[in-house]
Amino acid sequence: MGVILSSTERKGDARERLLARLLDAYEEALPSPEVSLREIAARTQTSHALLRYHFGSLSGVLAAMLKAQRSRDNEALFEAAQQGSFDDLVVAIWRAYTRPEQLSRVRGFFHVVGLAAHSPEDFREFIDSLDDLTKMLASLAEREGLDAKEALTLATVTIAAMRGLLLQEVLTPTAHSEDAVTLILHLKDGRATR
Repeated sequence: MGVILSSTERKGDARERLLARLLDAYEEALPSPEVSLREIAARTQTSHALLRYHFGSLSGVLAAMLKAQRSRDNEALFEAAQQGSFDDLVVAIWRAYTRPEQLSRVRGFFHVVGLAAHSPEDFREFIDSLDDLTKMLASLAEREGLDAKEALTLATVTIAAMRGLLLQEVLTPTAHSEDAVTLILHLKDGRATR
């Protein structure tokens, strides 16, 4: 006799399977905020009613996909962090999110962040996932000798600066953000640059 799952467990499994289909259909990209749930449903060979049931809206689909993609990215970055330094992880994060194939995800990230700023209760799971990289960087900074409070402050400011630079990359692609990342690392060490 098999195990009987509650309707909540079955709904969670169905949502995860649907999310996996979305991720497979879009690979590293995200659907544009201009597409409809019907268009996404057609691409993933499902119904828009199922998407609405499990994710609530197009914004819910985008937030769930971003959270899953970022979680997968963070696993790879965590592996790199085990062997590297704070600086190495900053550079790895920057390179991971500035690859040309990441542009739709970066744009989608800022779209969802903007929506979450207006309605945080609707995006709680997504918002709660935003500190993952900060925690990873703080851990490396502690390993390199900073106390916990300094490490967290440094990591928070570094991630905020990098997100600001990513926004600049989206809005003004000719900006010299790679130089700015180098400057962030120099400031971390208390070194001035010209």
